[in-house]
Amino acid sequence: MKKTLSAFLLSTVLMTPVMVKAADDHDRDRDAQGRYYDPDYRDYHQWNEHEERAYREYLKERRLEYKEWSKAERKEQKEYWKWRHKHPDAVIFRDEH
Repeated sequence: MKKTLSAFLLSTVLMTPVMVKAADDHDRDRDAQGRYYDPDYRDYHQWNEHEERAYREYLKERRLEYKEWSKAERKEQKEYWKWRHKHPDAVIFRDEH
């Protein structure tokens, strides 16, 4: 029992920095104003209600299950920005204007 508890405590201590770093990775891409940097196009995108709607449209078009933006993998976010640059607001929200 003592060995099991020791092993558990040791693994917890060793995993803590990994979990903290993973949580910080998504915040690293967001600046103080809540903007996300798109390195492929070298521009910033303000993540707001409007961008959330575009993201949901992207997921719907791709038949992907909704995943909160901040929890999406870096590769998934990169694919979204690629799609977003090919789909300006006038294309995505044309029925509203």
